[in-house]
Amino acid sequence: MAKLIAGVDDVGRGPIIGPLVIAGVLIPDDAQEGLRAMGVKDSKLLTPEARTRLDPKIRSIATKVAFVEAQPKEIDDFVLHGGRLRKLNFLEARMMAQVIGQLGPEEAYVDASDVNEARYAESIRESLPDQLKGMKIFSEHHADRTYPVVSAASIIAKVMRDAAIESLHGGYGDFGSGYITDPKTMSFLRDWRRTHAEYPAIVRLSWKTIKEIEAEIGQTRFGS
Repeated sequence: MAKLIAGVDDVGRGPIIGPLVIAGVLIPDDAQEGLRAMGVKDSKLLTPEARTRLDPKIRSIATKVAFVEAQPKEIDDFVLHGGRLRKLNFLEARMMAQVIGQLGPEEAYVDASDVNEARYAESIRESLPDQLKGMKIFSEHHADRTYPVVSAASIIAKVMRDAAIESLHGGYGDFGSGYITDPKTMSFLRDWRRTHAEYPAIVRLSWKTIKEIEAEIGQTRFGS
Protein backbone atom coordinates (compact mmCIF):
# COMPACT_ATOMS: atom_id res chain seq x y z
CA MET A 1 0.00 0.00 0.00
CA ALA A 2 1.40 3.38 -1.04
CA LYS A 3 2.50 5.70 1.76
CA LEU A 4 0.56 8.92 2.32
CA ILE A 5 2.51 12.07 1.54
CA ALA A 6 1.65 15.73 1.94
CA GLY A 7 2.57 18.70 -0.20
CA VAL A 8 2.44 22.13 1.41
CA ASP A 9 2.86 25.57 -0.13
CA ASP A 10 2.13 29.22 0.58
CA VAL A 11 0.51 31.98 -1.45
CA GLY A 12 0.36 35.62 -0.43
CA ARG A 13 3.67 36.03 1.35
CA GLY A 14 4.63 39.26 -0.38
CA PRO A 15 1.48 41.36 -0.97
CA ILE A 16 0.57 44.33 1.22
CA ILE A 17 -3.16 43.59 1.09
CA GLY A 18 -5.02 40.41 1.99
CA PRO A 19 -4.27 37.10 3.69
CA LEU A 20 -1.35 34.73 3.61
CA VAL A 21 -2.70 31.27 2.71
CA ILE A 22 -0.95 27.97 3.45
CA ALA A 23 -2.53 24.90 1.84
CA GLY A 24 -1.71 21.23 2.01
CA VAL A 25 -2.73 18.20 -0.03
CA LEU A 26 -2.55 14.60 1.19
CA ILE A 27 -2.28 11.84 -1.44
CA PRO A 28 -0.89 8.32 -1.82
CA ASP A 29 2.66 8.62 -3.15
CA ASP A 30 1.77 6.75 -6.33
CA ALA A 31 -0.85 9.41 -7.23
CA GLN A 32 1.78 12.04 -8.07
CA GLU A 33 2.07 11.02 -11.70
CA GLY A 34 -1.70 11.29 -12.01
CA LEU A 35 -1.47 14.89 -10.85
CA ARG A 36 1.27 15.59 -13.36
CA ALA A 37 -0.75 13.97 -16.16
CA MET A 38 -3.75 16.21 -15.51
CA GLY A 39 -1.56 19.30 -15.93
CA VAL A 40 -0.78 20.14 -12.32
CA LYS A 41 2.25 22.42 -12.05
CA ASP A 42 3.43 25.44 -10.06
CA SER A 43 0.39 27.72 -9.78
CA LYS A 44 2.43 30.71 -10.99
CA LEU A 45 2.86 28.96 -14.35
CA LEU A 46 -0.89 28.51 -14.84
CA THR A 47 -3.63 30.90 -15.91
CA PRO A 48 -6.43 31.71 -13.46
CA GLU A 49 -8.77 29.66 -15.64
CA ALA A 50 -6.46 26.62 -15.50
CA ARG A 51 -6.14 26.89 -11.73
CA THR A 52 -9.90 27.11 -11.31
CA ARG A 53 -10.36 24.05 -13.54
CA LEU A 54 -7.72 22.01 -11.71
CA ASP A 55 -8.80 22.88 -8.16
CA PRO A 56 -11.82 20.52 -7.98
CA LYS A 57 -9.91 17.78 -9.81
CA ILE A 58 -7.14 17.93 -7.22
CA ARG A 59 -9.66 17.84 -4.39
CA SER A 60 -11.34 14.78 -5.92
CA ILE A 61 -8.03 12.88 -6.05
CA ALA A 62 -6.72 14.02 -2.67
CA THR A 63 -7.23 11.92 0.42
CA LYS A 64 -7.51 15.18 2.34
CA VAL A 65 -6.99 18.93 1.84
CA ALA A 66 -6.19 21.37 4.65
CA PHE A 67 -5.39 25.07 4.91
CA VAL A 68 -4.79 27.93 7.31
CA GLU A 69 -4.86 31.68 6.74
CA ALA A 70 -3.09 34.58 8.43
CA GLN A 71 -4.86 37.92 8.16
CA PRO A 72 -2.92 41.21 8.04
CA LYS A 73 -3.26 41.94 11.78
CA GLU A 74 -1.82 38.54 12.71
CA ILE A 75 1.06 39.07 10.29
CA ASP A 76 1.72 42.56 11.66
CA ASP A 77 1.61 41.39 15.27
CA PHE A 78 4.10 38.63 14.51
CA VAL A 79 6.49 40.78 12.49
CA LEU A 80 6.38 43.78 14.84
CA HIS A 81 6.16 42.05 18.21
CA GLY A 82 7.62 38.59 17.64
CA GLY A 83 10.86 39.24 19.51
CA ARG A 84 13.69 37.11 18.12
CA LEU A 85 11.20 35.45 15.79
CA ARG A 86 10.36 38.66 13.96
CA LYS A 87 10.47 37.03 10.55
CA LEU A 88 7.64 35.93 8.36
CA ASN A 89 9.53 32.66 7.81
CA PHE A 90 8.80 31.57 11.37
CA LEU A 91 5.10 32.36 11.06
CA GLU A 92 4.93 30.40 7.82
CA ALA A 93 6.76 27.44 9.39
CA ARG A 94 4.27 27.43 12.25
CA MET A 95 1.34 27.57 9.83
CA MET A 96 2.79 24.78 7.69
CA ALA A 97 3.12 22.67 10.84
CA GLN A 98 -0.58 23.27 11.54
CA VAL A 99 -1.50 22.09 8.05
CA ILE A 100 0.73 19.02 8.28
CA GLY A 101 -0.78 18.26 11.67
CA GLN A 102 -4.26 18.31 10.14
CA LEU A 103 -3.19 16.00 7.31
CA GLY A 104 -1.14 13.50 9.33
CA PRO A 105 1.11 12.26 6.47
CA GLU A 106 3.98 9.81 6.60
CA GLU A 107 6.20 12.29 4.73
CA ALA A 108 5.84 15.98 3.94
CA TYR A 109 7.17 17.99 1.01
CA VAL A 110 7.26 21.76 1.52
CA ASP A 111 8.33 24.80 -0.45
CA ALA A 112 11.06 26.28 1.77
CA SER A 113 10.58 29.95 2.70
CA ASP A 114 14.00 30.18 4.41
CA VAL A 115 17.25 30.51 2.45
CA ASN A 116 18.41 27.58 4.61
CA GLU A 117 16.22 24.65 3.59
CA ALA A 118 17.26 22.39 6.45
CA ARG A 119 16.68 25.11 9.03
CA TYR A 120 13.19 25.69 7.66
CA ALA A 121 12.38 22.00 7.98
CA GLU A 122 13.47 22.08 11.63
CA SER A 123 11.38 25.21 12.24
CA ILE A 124 8.34 23.28 11.00
CA ARG A 125 9.26 20.21 13.06
CA GLU A 126 9.39 22.26 16.27
CA SER A 127 5.69 23.10 15.91
CA LEU A 128 4.46 19.66 14.85
CA PRO A 129 2.37 17.48 17.16
CA ASP A 130 4.57 15.05 19.09
CA GLN A 131 3.39 12.04 17.07
CA LEU A 132 4.65 13.65 13.85
CA LYS A 133 7.97 15.12 15.02
CA GLY A 134 9.91 12.11 13.75
CA MET A 135 8.56 12.25 10.21
CA LYS A 136 10.67 13.02 7.14
CA ILE A 137 10.28 16.59 5.87
CA PHE A 138 11.58 17.39 2.39
CA SER A 139 12.13 21.15 2.50
CA GLU A 140 13.31 22.56 -0.82
CA HIS A 141 13.30 25.80 -2.74
CA HIS A 142 10.95 25.65 -5.74
CA ALA A 143 9.42 22.42 -4.46
CA ASP A 144 6.24 23.56 -6.20
CA ARG A 145 8.04 22.99 -9.50
CA THR A 146 9.66 19.71 -8.51
CA TYR A 147 6.93 17.73 -6.74
CA PRO A 148 3.40 17.49 -8.18
CA VAL A 149 1.92 17.18 -4.67
CA VAL A 150 3.41 20.59 -3.77
CA SER A 151 2.23 22.01 -7.09
CA ALA A 152 -1.27 20.81 -6.20
CA ALA A 153 -1.04 22.59 -2.84
CA SER A 154 0.11 25.77 -4.54
CA ILE A 155 -2.95 25.68 -6.83
CA ILE A 156 -5.34 25.18 -3.91
CA ALA A 157 -3.72 28.04 -2.00
CA LYS A 158 -3.73 30.38 -5.01
CA VAL A 159 -7.39 29.74 -5.81
CA MET A 160 -8.28 30.40 -2.17
CA ARG A 161 -6.35 33.67 -2.00
CA ASP A 162 -7.77 34.84 -5.34
CA ALA A 163 -11.27 34.19 -4.00
CA ALA A 164 -10.45 36.13 -0.83
CA ILE A 165 -9.18 39.09 -2.86
CA GLU A 166 -12.26 39.02 -5.07
CA SER A 167 -14.44 39.12 -1.96
CA LEU A 168 -12.48 42.10 -0.61
CA HIS A 169 -12.99 43.91 -3.92
CA GLY A 170 -16.71 43.71 -3.19
CA GLY A 171 -16.24 45.70 0.00
CA TYR A 172 -13.40 48.06 -0.89
CA GLY A 173 -13.53 48.40 -4.66
CA ASP A 174 -11.04 47.06 -7.18
CA PHE A 175 -7.64 47.63 -5.57
CA GLY A 176 -5.94 45.19 -7.92
CA SER A 177 -3.87 42.20 -6.82
CA GLY A 178 -2.72 43.56 -3.47
CA TYR A 179 0.97 43.50 -4.51
CA ILE A 180 3.05 46.68 -4.33
CA THR A 181 4.14 46.11 -7.93
CA ASP A 182 0.51 46.66 -8.97
CA PRO A 183 -0.13 50.38 -9.74
CA LYS A 184 -3.81 49.90 -8.93
CA THR A 185 -2.93 48.64 -5.44
CA MET A 186 -0.58 51.56 -4.78
CA SER A 187 -3.15 54.09 -5.98
CA PHE A 188 -5.74 52.54 -3.69
CA LEU A 189 -3.44 52.83 -0.66
CA ARG A 190 -2.51 56.45 -1.35
CA ASP A 191 -6.07 57.52 -2.11
CA TRP A 192 -7.43 55.77 0.97
CA ARG A 193 -4.88 57.34 3.31
CA ARG A 194 -5.54 60.83 1.96
CA THR A 195 -9.20 60.55 2.90
CA HIS A 196 -9.07 58.35 6.05
CA ALA A 197 -7.31 58.57 9.40
CA GLU A 198 -6.25 54.92 9.23
CA TYR A 199 -5.71 52.18 6.68
CA PRO A 200 -8.37 49.47 6.42
CA ALA A 201 -7.90 46.17 8.24
CA ILE A 202 -7.04 44.41 4.98
CA VAL A 203 -3.65 46.20 4.82
CA ARG A 204 -0.38 44.90 6.32
CA LEU A 205 0.88 47.89 8.27
CA SER A 206 4.28 46.33 9.00
CA TRP A 207 5.35 46.57 5.34
CA LYS A 208 7.91 49.34 4.74
CA THR A 209 5.75 50.59 1.86
CA ILE A 210 3.37 52.04 4.46
CA LYS A 211 6.14 54.20 5.92
CA GLU A 212 7.01 55.38 2.43
CA ILE A 213 3.39 56.35 1.70
CA GLU A 214 3.14 58.13 5.07
CA ALA A 215 6.25 60.13 4.22
CA GLU A 216 4.81 61.07 0.81
CA ILE A 217 1.51 62.17 2.29
CA GLY A 218 3.22 64.10 5.06
CA GLN A 219 5.27 66.04 2.53
CA THR A 220 2.16 66.78 0.50
CA ARG A 221 0.15 67.97 3.51
CA PHE A 222 2.88 70.29 4.70
CA GLY A 223 3.72 71.52 1.23
CA SER A 224 7.26 70.19 1.25
